[in-house]
Amino acid sequence: MASLAPPAPAPAASFAPRWLFTLGIFTGSFLLFLVQPMLARMALPRLGGAPAVWNSAMLVYQGLLLAGYAYAHFLGRFGTRIQVGVHLAVLLLAGLTLPLSLAAGSPPSSAEPFLWVPWLLLISVGPLFFAISAQAPLLQRWLAVGGLNPYPLYVASNLGSFCGLVAYPLLLEPMVGVAENSLWWSWGYGIMLLLVAGCGLPLLRKDHAPPARSDAPRVRASTFIRWALIAAVPSGLMLSTTLHLTTDVAPMPLLWVVPLGLYLLSFTIAFSERRRAANICTAAAPFALILAAAMLFVMSGAMLPLVVLTAILAMFLSACALHARLYDQRPEPQNLTLFYLAMSVGGVIGGLICALFAPLLFDWTYEHPLLILAAAFLLGARQPLPAIADLMRGERAGRVLLLLILIMLIGSFLAAMMGKYAVLALLSSVAAGMATFALGRAWLFVLALATVMLAGGGLKQLHDSLTGQMTRSYFGVYRVSDDYVGQRMLIHGTTTHGVQLLGTPERERTPTSYYWQGSGVGRVMSQLPAIAGPNARVGVVGVGLGTLGCYSRPGQSWTLFEIDPTVIDIARGPGFHFLRDCLPTARVVIGDARLKLGETAPASFDILVIDAFSSDAIPMHLLTKEAFAIYKRVLRPGGVLMIHISNRHLELRPVVRTGGESVGMAGVLASAAGEPLLRGYESTWTALSSDPATLARVRATEPGLWVNLPLGRRVHWTDDHASILPVVAKPW
Repeated sequence: MASLAPPAPAPAASFAPRWLFTLGIFTGSFLLFLVQPMLARMALPRLGGAPAVWNSAMLVYQGLLLAGYAYAHFLGRFGTRIQVGVHLAVLLLAGLTLPLSLAAGSPPSSAEPFLWVPWLLLISVGPLFFAISAQAPLLQRWLAVGGLNPYPLYVASNLGSFCGLVAYPLLLEPMVGVAENSLWWSWGYGIMLLLVAGCGLPLLRKDHAPPARSDAPRVRASTFIRWALIAAVPSGLMLSTTLHLTTDVAPMPLLWVVPLGLYLLSFTIAFSERRRAANICTAAAPFALILAAAMLFVMSGAMLPLVVLTAILAMFLSACALHARLYDQRPEPQNLTLFYLAMSVGGVIGGLICALFAPLLFDWTYEHPLLILAAAFLLGARQPLPAIADLMRGERAGRVLLLLILIMLIGSFLAAMMGKYAVLALLSSVAAGMATFALGRAWLFVLALATVMLAGGGLKQLHDSLTGQMTRSYFGVYRVSDDYVGQRMLIHGTTTHGVQLLGTPERERTPTSYYWQGSGVGRVMSQLPAIAGPNARVGVVGVGLGTLGCYSRPGQSWTLFEIDPTVIDIARGPGFHFLRDCLPTARVVIGDARLKLGETAPASFDILVIDAFSSDAIPMHLLTKEAFAIYKRVLRPGGVLMIHISNRHLELRPVVRTGGESVGMAGVLASAAGEPLLRGYESTWTALSSDPATLARVRATEPGLWVNLPLGRRVHWTDDHASILPVVAKPW
């Protein structure tokens, strides 16, 4: 890196104190990470939860952030008076769009989300997001004019982002609704504007011209690309770790906050003027990657807490190490905004890879091991253990190690072909040890980690991909699996969405798992003619395998609502028969169920079943007061609303009871053990109706099964105010 000799300090009267710059940057970043989840909560009831919506939103946020950094870089061409005047004007103009709210209007049913959603978000939050995203690099540039080192202020920026990230789900969302949060955010924006003015107005006393282009150190295109690529790896690794953990390993409430929060904190370590913590993280990161590679394909059992901890630790230490490398390569303050622009480009690249391209290219979360290998390549060129570095010095040592790793790799393929899983585990462990000796040779370290992954479960994963047992959509990864007792399962992440028995036609049409005849929904559907008449109109939200369809009878009409077209393709594919044999003429509606039900005519159904799982979670916007009002509207007077609330982490009974009461519906609860043939599918179903006689008929299906929804605390979820914290039953 070129010398960072600062310019001669200007008179102190021309500059605000450093603490004011720090506070201004902290406040702006805090607000920036509050606005994204707030706007998501505002948009969810109107736009639904389809991936096309949130992928479009992600592109808008990334694009606005990149535009803000580009604007800050462009503004740096002018003197400080112009910079301050223009930026304060931009902040004031953006403030005219306050209070923060979603623009009026709803998308027409024929609208393309990739066009409608960006437009809606741009006119709703675009000016504010753009103005705030530019201020961190601008304020650092203004501080650098005074001869001070601006880069440690990036610590304040990311600390503010972290605090904003944690504050919304843990403090603001549980306390007050979206509308009140929006007002608080508007006051925060006003405070931030005053802080920026306090930093900038002293610079109006004397104009500080930017250095002449001939005097400013020139940044080569290759350097810009290198910065962007280094920044892309931790950005992508953070996203891939989040997806891997929340779908494939442990879909725990709020787990997504942890990788993102640690990713932000990694900047505070990497950009600190005190380098001890950054150096420790850099030395430890390769070993964390080895552990993460060894644990990558462990997805069940008592080791899950260790798997989660290892994955998060590897992501955090790698992010610290890679961001520390960026800090070590930072340019002179004259090119500060270009440096941050390159980092922003890298963040966009990482986001696009994980959010848009990977679901199209892969049928499993293969981007996660690939990003681990990318981090290993960037961090594997240095051996942090001097004793091993001395031992492995010389070309002969490298060739011997390469030969041994190749032997391990070939042995892994042979062991996988023979089904020797104990041998594979041993080879993975040996390869992990070899990876330690491979440090100092980046490509050799990558090869060793790849061997660890392949022997530790990667070869089986590849086999499942090649044999068509996995399918991926923007909602996650679906796996079709057969077991030795003659059953075929559809698994989404760690949640089984349906089980079909194999064998005779009678077995294949037998309702199973959460829907067997002894479950709450099984009892009701078995006796639906007695409850709703012989020509019942049935609506089902969440298709799964279509298991409930095997309760259908002649004269009934069924409508299935499913947000993910991939699920319908699987359920109608050659491997499963529920839809084909039991509901060949059912009407299937693709899209967010709440939006589609909102378009449905009143009194369209005699029974409506809500079974919308996303791995192990129910979408929050399907359990708000407004959602219950939609359900009641589409049910005939006295119809039955059934909601599946089986969940390993959330206690949803208070939410359902309160939501039902809000629209004049009472409810009963059935908690049933799994069927004897297929153990482990205990289910909890609620049935609600505005007609006591209908509920009495539901109870009569099996008197000992149904009980009143328990009294006690009430949890009110509305579109304006909802939080999962009051219903978290057990975090693990």
